[in-house]
Amino acid sequence: MRNAIPRAIPPAILGAILCTFAAMEAQSQSDPSRSPNQSDRETNPTRPVPTPMAPEVAERLRRFRETPTDPSMSASTMTASARPSKLYSSQHGPIEVIVRRADPSATLSLFLIDRSGEVLGIAKGVQGRVDLVEAITATASLQQSAWLQLMQDDRPVGPPIVIQPLREPPPVRTARALRPDKVTSYTRIVGWGDRPLDADDTTIDEARKSWIAGDPPVNSGFRTYVDMDVIVRTDHGEILVALAPDEAPSTAWNFRTLARDGFYDRGGFHRVVPSDRDGHPFVIQGGDPTLTGNGGPGFALALEPSALAHDYGVISMARADEPHSAGSQFFFALGREGTARLDGQYCAFGYAVSGARTIDSIAATPIAIVSEGRPEKVPAILAMRLVEAPARMPGFDRRDDRIKPLAKAGDPPPTIR
Repeated sequence: MRNAIPRAIPPAILGAILCTFAAMEAQSQSDPSRSPNQSDRETNPTRPVPTPMAPEVAERLRRFRETPTDPSMSASTMTASARPSKLYSSQHGPIEVIVRRADPSATLSLFLIDRSGEVLGIAKGVQGRVDLVEAITATASLQQSAWLQLMQDDRPVGPPIVIQPLREPPPVRTARALRPDKVTSYTRIVGWGDRPLDADDTTIDEARKSWIAGDPPVNSGFRTYVDMDVIVRTDHGEILVALAPDEAPSTAWNFRTLARDGFYDRGGFHRVVPSDRDGHPFVIQGGDPTLTGNGGPGFALALEPSALAHDYGVISMARADEPHSAGSQFFFALGREGTARLDGQYCAFGYAVSGARTIDSIAATPIAIVSEGRPEKVPAILAMRLVEAPARMPGFDRRDDRIKPLAKAGDPPPTIR
């Protein structure tokens, strides 16, 4: 799957997207409610261009996605490229990408696409050095990461570029709580900034009165880089991980960097908990170079308010009781029933798009010390490496490609199967 050549957007659908975008731009420019000096950069940064998702169009998109690439496509079609000119840019820009084309007659466009596949803006007829602040006005006011995809005629070319605004996470709000054993206490995340994690939780109403407002979020600039997936190669097989910089940008970047630079190589999954006390699938945990559960990279990360649910195959950061104590240790969730309670308490930053059998095989490892999840033989992480992520397509949410459990709900945990 990771080596598949991106497929073409049908001309009729691409034309509909372009026409819709042009119509919305014209309407916004003629809207009398807008003040004369209000620039496009000050409008809602997530002002999407709706993709044509009527049932019949959605079905055509689905069939298109499953259709192999036309083998007659010339080699020059795939030699156009877009790369960021540098990793960091200031909040005022320029945010530059370098667009190269091999065929002088080809038409190149840049699509700015959010996680769900909504098109935030299009720059047509691009080549050379392109300033995204000028070419796609929605770029400067992004509040979370989006993807920039190069299109040649009606075909996506190469991997997308992540455009990440540099924003500090809001202050984390905590309270002491008891674990299910009703004896052990822990630090529970109850809110971010002035927003409670659970709006219906009346137990924190009094505590909210003492919350001191943090500094307002500030965009300090942008991090711009080619999107990459991470291959986790183990002695049980491989897992391909897609990162989610839209949910946890700094955490995803940290994992990607450690994986690229060899930190995880020759490590292992030192903690395997195939099921919790209620018999629900739980987690497999790795990322500690000492394999003791106490090791790390020598620094700690600020906890980010990821809303990515801990479903099967989602990868998240392990940490100690202190919220900002994650570093390198991570875990894969084995099932929603056991890991739903981790939502909001731990920072999920990606999801597996292949490797379900590998995850289940690791989870089936015989356990030596059940109370610690200590396996008899630690499943080894042989190496991790980065590979280019597939093209981002208008109308598609890549999270739909997440792996699904191989076992049905209610089946016994992997150690018993």
